[in-house]
Amino acid sequence: GYGGFGALGHRVYHRELVPRLVEGNWSRNIRHIATSGTHTAAVTESGDLYTWGREEGDGRLGLGPGRGPNEGGGLSIPSKVKELPTPVAAVSCGGFFTMALTEDGQLWNWGANSNYELGRGDKVGGWKPKPIPSLESTRIVQIASGGYHSLALTDEGKVLSWGHGGHGQLGHSSIQNQKVPATIEALADKRVVYIACGGSSSAAITDEGKLYMWGNAKDQQLGVPGLPEVQASPVEVNFLMEDDGLGTHNVLSVAVGACHAMCLVSRSPC
Repeated sequence: GYGGFGALGHRVYHRELVPRLVEGNWSRNIRHIATSGTHTAAVTESGDLYTWGREEGDGRLGLGPGRGPNEGGGLSIPSKVKELPTPVAAVSCGGFFTMALTEDGQLWNWGANSNYELGRGDKVGGWKPKPIPSLESTRIVQIASGGYHSLALTDEGKVLSWGHGGHGQLGHSSIQNQKVPATIEALADKRVVYIACGGSSSAAITDEGKLYMWGNAKDQQLGVPGLPEVQASPVEVNFLMEDDGLGTHNVLSVAVGACHAMCLVSRSPC
């Protein structure tokens, strides 16, 4: 793929036409990966976090002060994020920021914050990973990042969102930005087990296998006909295969891109 800004982690800045092993300075196997437009992150089995790719002085790589633009405006060598005090379980890359979920269920983030992406109530960004104050007593089990917004799933199955809301991607029935994490009330009576973000849209799967989506619907990426371009509250997605006599189904996972979405379902006999 595109190797500009060091996004591929191959110590070069050109395109690669076929898959090539990323040779990082890690001693354990990789268990989790994440990427955005031009920066990437990987978590090892021991909970170490490595980042590489584009760095424009916003701190999204979490590698310390002075890690601004160099050759190509990025870093092509996977480098360890050293400021996290607890082993990392998962990582998520937003447009210009990064989030890490540590093994104790705490959420840490860093990078750009012009749209309240970091959820701290202000617009102060930076390279150093910090927890979100309002979530320090909440156990998080999954995280997801969009271009300028984020979701977090609690151990009680509640979905929190914050950041840019201009396309309705926060699910709060408005298009206002959200300065700190807030529960999506439209999903409060459901137990959510999986979340995902696209560039400006969001998705959630309940323990009953139902899929809900909200946010930017300009390209029909929410899977529900007749929606306005801005869908600010979650809507349930229904599937054609129910009408085709293929049986009932449960949604297992969902992936959301900039303008489209896909989901994996299990199907039961009629």
